[in-house]
Amino acid sequence: MVDHRLSEEHEALRESVETFARKEVAPVIGDYYEREEFPYPLVATMGRMGLFGLPVSEDYGGMGGDYFALCLALEELARVDSSVAITLEAGVSLGAMPLYRFGSEEQKRTWLPALATGEALGAFGLTEPGGGSDAGATRTTAVLDGDEWVINGSKAFITNSGTDITSFVTVTAVTGEKPGGGKEISAIIVPSGTPGFTVAKKYSKVGWNASDTHELSFDDCRVPAANLLGERGRGYAQFLSILTEGRVAIAALGVGLAQGCVDECLRYAGEREAFGHKIGEYQAIQFKIADMEMRAHTARLAYYDAAARMLCGEPYRKQAAIAKLVSSNAAMDNARDATQIFGGYGFMNETPVARFYRDAKILEIGEGTSEVQRMLIAKELGL
Repeated sequence: MVDHRLSEEHEALRESVETFARKEVAPVIGDYYEREEFPYPLVATMGRMGLFGLPVSEDYGGMGGDYFALCLALEELARVDSSVAITLEAGVSLGAMPLYRFGSEEQKRTWLPALATGEALGAFGLTEPGGGSDAGATRTTAVLDGDEWVINGSKAFITNSGTDITSFVTVTAVTGEKPGGGKEISAIIVPSGTPGFTVAKKYSKVGWNASDTHELSFDDCRVPAANLLGERGRGYAQFLSILTEGRVAIAALGVGLAQGCVDECLRYAGEREAFGHKIGEYQAIQFKIADMEMRAHTARLAYYDAAARMLCGEPYRKQAAIAKLVSSNAAMDNARDATQIFGGYGFMNETPVARFYRDAKILEIGEGTSEVQRMLIAKELGL
């Protein structure tokens, strides 16, 4: 029998994150967002809660849970705020998981414990200023000079790359040419503060204003040869698998935003009056909110399905792409409808729906655009 009900452990986690989001994130995040300031106290609390170590083995300081647990946490956080949610998502999916999946035992012992407790953040530098979706067009280079890699190039839009607790960035770089032609791309760990590694001024963004995003540059940046992550020449392939996992996590984040829009609109529809009645009594508003709930529910089922297949070891690339596409659409549509229901107040940055509206768009772009998801789905269908 198909059963989408949560286990006792997963439900307990969901409830604890929901309580944290409502009681500790919601009252303060608007100020962080307006100041475009990274919420270090909230990140520290999430670390103490074990959220950064949810899918990481206890051997490396993690909670020994599964990736679905991370997704549940992301959904509950994003119901209140996406900046906090993406900080967790990127810290785990892009920072810790490449190391956890492909790192040597020494690399794991060195870096993972601090990442799993939220005391440190890792980032992943894939996107470059001249290439977003075309990640294979990497121009950053790494040349082996004795027992050191010499890295030159730049990366763009890298989350968690410039915080006070960022300990390293893993970057993809061209390390040679494949035997049959084409670029050999590898992944290399670059510790923060390494000479030649420069973190540019933070971006001025439309949304996710309380998260950390920077452009990075590497000018004859030298790191030990032992900082190669995984196999030489497998950096791009390794990260494609990390992106597939990440799509499920981003889908959960999108569902959270979509559900948060429903939460806010239900509250507002029961308070706001127009023409002598609560606006929730009007069928036009009822239908709009019903459509919003339908989108959030459908998107949730999509990411639950993808996560279930992942945990069972079944192929899930198509399902991950579907979940990411459906959830980002739901987030965008719900944010637009929520802003409309709130009217003028929805256009004021002091309201959560204004943040939702600003935060939703990037979900159709980051970690694989909607167009890329359609390409992946079509390819999985044999087209």
